[in-house]
Amino acid sequence: MFKRKPGAAAGDGFARILANTGWLLGGKGVGAVLSLAYLAIVTRTLGVADFGRFALVLSAANVIKTLVSFDSWQIVVRYGQPHLASGDGDALNRVLRFCILIDLCSALAGGLIAAAIILFLGDTLQLGPGMGLQVWLFCMVMMVTIRSSPTGILRLFDRFDSAAFAETMIPVGRMIGALVAWIVMPGITGFLIAWAFAELLCALSYWRLALRVGRGRIGRWGAGRALDARRENPGIIGFLTATNLQTSLSSIGQQVAVLIVGGFVGPAGAGLYRLANQLANSLTKISSLLSRSIFVELSRSHGQGADALGALFRRTNRLALAAGAVIIGLILTIGHPLLGLIAGPAFLPAYPLLLMLGVAACIDLIGVSYRPLLMATDRAGLSLRITFLSTLLLLGLQTALLPLYGTHGAAMANIVAALAGFVMMGLASRRAVAKY
Repeated sequence: MFKRKPGAAAGDGFARILANTGWLLGGKGVGAVLSLAYLAIVTRTLGVADFGRFALVLSAANVIKTLVSFDSWQIVVRYGQPHLASGDGDALNRVLRFCILIDLCSALAGGLIAAAIILFLGDTLQLGPGMGLQVWLFCMVMMVTIRSSPTGILRLFDRFDSAAFAETMIPVGRMIGALVAWIVMPGITGFLIAWAFAELLCALSYWRLALRVGRGRIGRWGAGRALDARRENPGIIGFLTATNLQTSLSSIGQQVAVLIVGGFVGPAGAGLYRLANQLANSLTKISSLLSRSIFVELSRSHGQGADALGALFRRTNRLALAAGAVIIGLILTIGHPLLGLIAGPAFLPAYPLLLMLGVAACIDLIGVSYRPLLMATDRAGLSLRITFLSTLLLLGLQTALLPLYGTHGAAMANIVAALAGFVMMGLASRRAVAKY
């Protein structure tokens, strides 16, 4: 039987990465434009201090969500593909239900953790009088709108276009909610309601599209028990644990940074740091989008041999390097005027933070294919250890540098940690390709 050359297989995979990332970027492009508008509304309405408190609430909720949630979409893609290829829809359905069960347990755990944090650390977070219940309700909305499982279905069937549409519901919902809050309830509570509305809208869109795409192909919902997926998919628990810890460490490292900054320099400093970090991440959003597309294709290339895997890996590295260089240029040329246009003169002191955090984010972008490669080649444990070390380095450096250099020290810590993670992930990835 005719066997395709590794270069041709890699070319097809690379083309799908570009196409899928293009769909995701299209959705994020809409989000980027809208985010500039709703950030302008929020920052100008709340001011530096109240925006800092708002940022602390968002960061605390995101810390809890990332702590308890699992990247179950990776489970659906990684362990669903063999069942899809063999036509065993019922086994695929059990994998999906297993992931849904994990997400529901995560939501329950997140609600309990949020209640404990608000009860014991509410004063430390400077939430303000009467804010505890509102913050807990917002956290609960964040927990119940975990949408990783339907995301996995859409990516398993290469429906990145549908996923992009569902993802745009976040900025669309925030834009609508921010306008309503600005008119009706121009305070922290009003904007929290707006953000919660956007999360619900996005989750409902994901599930509606996933069920439509998977109709007739994801088996019967009553076929066997969800927990049977553990027996039918050897290694699923280890993979699940590694992806959860890795995602949690990466995200928590960024979100806890805002909380650490707030603890040292107060809500105003946390607000400036959060704004700069959000803008930097908006300019480098292609990193996470590429990572999602790359993981799907590297998982497919897993069984095609070392040559196909290596060729695809090298192509994605070159693409990421070019994207990182372009984004650094954008931050240098339009970063300062963009900051002033969005948030106003009061937030211009955040520009040096934007520059440093943008550099750190671009370093992560250049190494965007490293983690997906390690995950796709069954080296999730190694990737987890590297992520743990780089996150520990980030938080340790921030704690050491904040008293000396303030928020600038926290931003410098991001650059050092990003460089360390890039070097470690790069060496591990190249060894993985060489030994494959």
